[in-house]
Amino acid sequence: MSNLELKIARVSTVPFFIVTQLSSPVKALKEAGAAVTIISSDDELGGELRNLVGDGFIPLKMVREIDPVQDLRSLLSLVKVFRSQKFDIVHSTTPKAGLLCAIAGRLAGVKVRLHTYTGQPWVTMTGLKKSILKFCDRTIGYLNTRCYTDSFSQQQFLVSEHIVKADRLSVLGEGSFAGVDLTRFDPKRFSESENASLKRQLGIEPQSKVIVFVGRITKDKGVNELIRSFELLIAEKNDVFLLLVGPYEPDGLAIIESVSCPDVLSRIKVVGFSSTPEMYMSVGDMLCLPSYREGFGTVVIEAAAMGLPTVGTSIYGLTDAVVDGQTGILVPVGDTSALADAIRMLVTNEEILCKMSSAARDRAVNSFDSKRYSELLIAEYRAFFN
Repeated sequence: MSNLELKIARVSTVPFFIVTQLSSPVKALKEAGAAVTIISSDDELGGELRNLVGDGFIPLKMVREIDPVQDLRSLLSLVKVFRSQKFDIVHSTTPKAGLLCAIAGRLAGVKVRLHTYTGQPWVTMTGLKKSILKFCDRTIGYLNTRCYTDSFSQQQFLVSEHIVKADRLSVLGEGSFAGVDLTRFDPKRFSESENASLKRQLGIEPQSKVIVFVGRITKDKGVNELIRSFELLIAEKNDVFLLLVGPYEPDGLAIIESVSCPDVLSRIKVVGFSSTPEMYMSVGDMLCLPSYREGFGTVVIEAAAMGLPTVGTSIYGLTDAVVDGQTGILVPVGDTSALADAIRMLVTNEEILCKMSSAARDRAVNSFDSKRYSELLIAEYRAFFN
């Protein structure tokens, strides 16, 4: 099979994940000769999926929360699509799509059923909901042909929690979901004058250090600790700004609205979701991701490719994405004081900041090129039919 003459469906609950994570591998699969279909709910990013695969986008409503009626409708729709399209491979991501595809794929007789775990929402939960979601992840692992994680520490965690057997769970390359597009995340794309202009537009002083956060603005991403540590830094008269790039979730909005100090508020810049986060990374000095849970933290290697070290939390996933003390600093989850100390070390010590910046960029280039990950994925798909 010289060309990859396979019919492949990539499935996600919402388009966001595919747009931000899967564009490079989808393009590579098409170039290799595969017929690629994307199945996802349709929202404001649906147009980008149509641009990516044209008629190969099948909109199918799936919801993130537990909704028995809608989930049954989605399941039946998926069974119908899988039977009519006769895909060789169905590869899901995101928890709800993973569960629905695992069941629908088995019912429809799809030969190769795959899922990539990218983090477990139940890690921070308790009680019945946690038990239900763990059971769902266990079902995904049982019904699929094979599963993947985007980090070795997540792989170990899932095995230790008896979610998936070790011999049915793999990691591609050094980890991450699809690597990083080094032509897109390249600091040389942005000139000094462009960066200076963007800083002016954002109201950031030219000499100030910039802490960048990219992701959903929500408690689970550690936004509360980030804001509290930033308040400490401003109280100490550190010349820093905080640039938040990502959509609000209700609990995240409440955290930002809780800030009352005018000096702090004036130095927090919220730009919302952006399809070009690299533009904002180009004016940053570091990424901060004090998350409670991450499968890997793709944004970390995207920032690293832009020359930004990361201050993050010492959780599974981020321990793979950040080499503590070399490409960034990891601190305990929920520790505002330790987070402030780590950020302070970088904003006040140019030598350490530059050294970590260079190491982060080198690691991203040498270990996480998306072209390599696309090749690994294609080789994985071929192996099922050899």
